[in-house]
Amino acid sequence: MKGDAVPDAVEGPSAHRGAEAKLRRVDWWGFPALVKERDSKSYRPKALDERLRRERTRTETRLLVDARRLGVRTPLVYDVDLAHHRLTLEEIPGPTLKQLLEDPTVTPEALDAAVRAFGLALGQLHAGGISHGDLTSSNVLFPEGPTGPPAFLDLSMGSRSPGVEELGIDLHLVEEDLKALHPRADHLIHAFLEGYDAGNPGGAKEVRQRVKAIRGRIRYA
Repeated sequence: MKGDAVPDAVEGPSAHRGAEAKLRRVDWWGFPALVKERDSKSYRPKALDERLRRERTRTETRLLVDARRLGVRTPLVYDVDLAHHRLTLEEIPGPTLKQLLEDPTVTPEALDAAVRAFGLALGQLHAGGISHGDLTSSNVLFPEGPTGPPAFLDLSMGSRSPGVEELGIDLHLVEEDLKALHPRADHLIHAFLEGYDAGNPGGAKEVRQRVKAIRGRIRYA
């Protein structure tokens, strides 16, 4: 994209505003899409603000593409505008994991399948050398419903070649989210870790050990 307008796109209503960026729906050459634009932070020096917004836009683009190469679904990147800290992304339909966890019509079996598939995909991501960095149940979609594979959103806080600490934080965030959202959390965490072990057979043991250390630090902080 060049300039302040979104070319070849028909803008719709604002879809979401987060802490770092705002999203708005557009029609991109006939495809439903989201334009993600990082907000300026007035408390940061302008040069630093520009650099951080540009770097995070570039990082997110690379990680979204790299994740797809690993077989993990993420939104297609339709366009990148580093000058305006803006991405145009495929809008993927479907419920988030949070919505599935809070939906009483979703059967226990379907929910088990969803979190196991989530764990498998995260294991594949970690085995391929990518951390997510902000892994909550709202950043995971199920385009085909709870029995289909997940899609990951918002990798802007992720890392290429992360250390085991970053991978452990991803797992810790998932476990805490499940505990907060569902009464069968212990069972769901077990299913999630089954999937994770299968997706990251060479590294799961070390990451899970680090999760225990992270949990201990938090408990006694």
